Amino acid sequence: MPEQLVLDPCCGSRMMWFDKTDPRAIFGDRRSETITVTDRTHHEDGTRTLTIEPDTLMDFRALPFPDGRFRLVAFDPPHLERAGPRSWLAAKYGKLGNDWREDLRQGFAECFRVLAPEGVLVFKWNETQVKLREILPLTPEKPLFGQISGRNGMTHWLVFMKGPLP
Repeated sequence: MPEQLVLDPCCGSRMMWFDKTDPRAIFGDRRSETITVTDRTHHEDGTRTLTIEPDTLMDFRALPFPDGRFRLVAFDPPHLERAGPRSWLAAKYGKLGNDWREDLRQGFAECFRVLAPEGVLVFKWNETQVKLREILPLTPEKPLFGQISGRNGMTHWLVFMKGPLP
């Protein structure tokens, strides 16, 4: 088995992964559940089912790993402030808590803590409700580059590289 050098601490249903069982990655999330939600756009019965099965239950604000453990971290935290209790989007992407700025600040700090020197953090953010300009000040780290994607050009992919140890 390959060494697990990649961490996805908010894996959800692993939507962005080509290989949802890639043995090089540890998939974590704070939820482990199968959810059936209302979605009249894709199914005749008006529902859609989503399965979230992390390898490890974890909170991205307090990662259970030693410093410098991973070469790559994929950080795709919840990005919705408002969503209904049976919302497909809330089930799929998660929902921000009331103190979301502090949650994301801690999440960034933890992701960089477990990242090896010169390791890479890939950050994904959809700014449907919260703009990226509100998120970037939550970490002192600066992205190297990024790309905007999605149907409406609202999903941002940013790449950071952790500096070497002093």
